[in-house]
Amino acid sequence: MEDAGVTLRNFLRWSAVPAAFAAFLLGGPASLGGPASAAEVGSIAVLVPEQGTDFGWNQQGVDAARQVAEDMGLEFVAAEGLGYGDVRPTLRELAADGIDLLIAHASGYNTAAPEIAQETRVPVAIVDRPDALVPGLVADYTLSGHEGAYLAGRLAARTTRTGTVGVVVSGEPPGWNSQSHGFAQGVRAANPDVKIRYAVIGPAAYSDAAGGRRVTESIIAAGADVIFGQGNGSSFGMIQAVETTPAVDGGKVWFIDVIGDKSSLDKGHLLSSVVWDMVPVYTAMVEDLKADRFGTRAYEITLADGSLKLLKTPHIPEDVWTDLMAVRDDIVAGRIEVPAVFEAEEVRRMMTAVDAGQ
Repeated sequence: MEDAGVTLRNFLRWSAVPAAFAAFLLGGPASLGGPASAAEVGSIAVLVPEQGTDFGWNQQGVDAARQVAEDMGLEFVAAEGLGYGDVRPTLRELAADGIDLLIAHASGYNTAAPEIAQETRVPVAIVDRPDALVPGLVADYTLSGHEGAYLAGRLAARTTRTGTVGVVVSGEPPGWNSQSHGFAQGVRAANPDVKIRYAVIGPAAYSDAAGGRRVTESIIAAGADVIFGQGNGSSFGMIQAVETTPAVDGGKVWFIDVIGDKSSLDKGHLLSSVVWDMVPVYTAMVEDLKADRFGTRAYEITLADGSLKLLKTPHIPEDVWTDLMAVRDDIVAGRIEVPAVFEAEEVRRMMTAVDAGQ
C-alpha cells in the first residue's frame, strides 16, 4: 500500500484527542508484547464491512465505539467499508500501530480476528462466536434483540389489516435468528391467527439492496402488509419495496426496522425499529480489559437497562403504545419470558408453526 501512495493511515478516518494522538505517534502503547493492562488501555478501533452511515449495524457500531472513546478519553480509529473478505492485513496494521482493543464488528471477521489476536497478542472483540473466548485476548458480543423483537411482533399483529406479516432477512446469523424468533413469538401472543411469511435474501446478502427489494416485493405479493426487515445495506431495498408496492388490499405497507433509527428518512412507512445501543457493551469491554476480565464473560443488550428499545413513531396509536409498554414492563419483571433462540432451524420451525396457527 505504501508503493501505491495510499497507506492505511490515509484510508482510515481518525478521531482522537490531540494530546493522546501526539503521544500515540511518539510511541504509544506497546501492544505486541501481550494483552493490554490497565495502564496501557488508551486506544480502540472498530472495523466494519460497510460505511458507518447505514442507520443500522455498521453505523451503530462505529457511533457507539466513538462515543465510548470520547467518554473514556481514548484514541479512536474507525476502519469502514472493509467488505466481507480477508481483514487480516487491516487487523495486523492496526495492531502494529499500537491499538489496544480491536473490535471486529462483523460475523465474517470472527475467524480472522482471533487468529490475529493470537499472532499479535492484541485483544479483539468478535461477534457470533461465544465459543471462542480466550481470557485476556478474545471476547465475544453475540448480542440479541429478541426482547425488543417480541414487542415488534405484537405491534405488527396489532397493525396488520390483511392478517399476514412478513419477515425478510439478509442472512441467518445468530443475531437475526433470535430477533426473527422473538418477533414470531410476539405475533403469536398478540394474535395466533396472523400468518407470517419468512424469506431469506441470501446466505450473506447484508448489502444486497436490489435483493432486499425483490424479496420484499414477493412477500408483499404473498399478503404481508407489515414487514420486519433485518438487513444492513439491504434494508434500503426493503424500504423501497415498502414505499412503492401496495398491499394486496390496496393499502399501505408498514416497515419495522432493526438496530438503528431511520426516522429522518421516513416517507410515511416506518412503523418502528428495534433499536440497539452498543455503548454499554463497548464500555464494559474496556472496563473488563482494564480489570483483567476481558474474554471471561458474555455481553448483552436488554430492555431493562435501556440498551434495547422499541422506537416510538407518530404512526403508532397511543393506546397500542401504552399496551406495548405494559408488555415491556412484564418482560423486565420476568412475568413474560422471551427466550433467545439462535438456531436457524428453530426459527423456521417457529415460522411454520405460527403460519399453521399451532
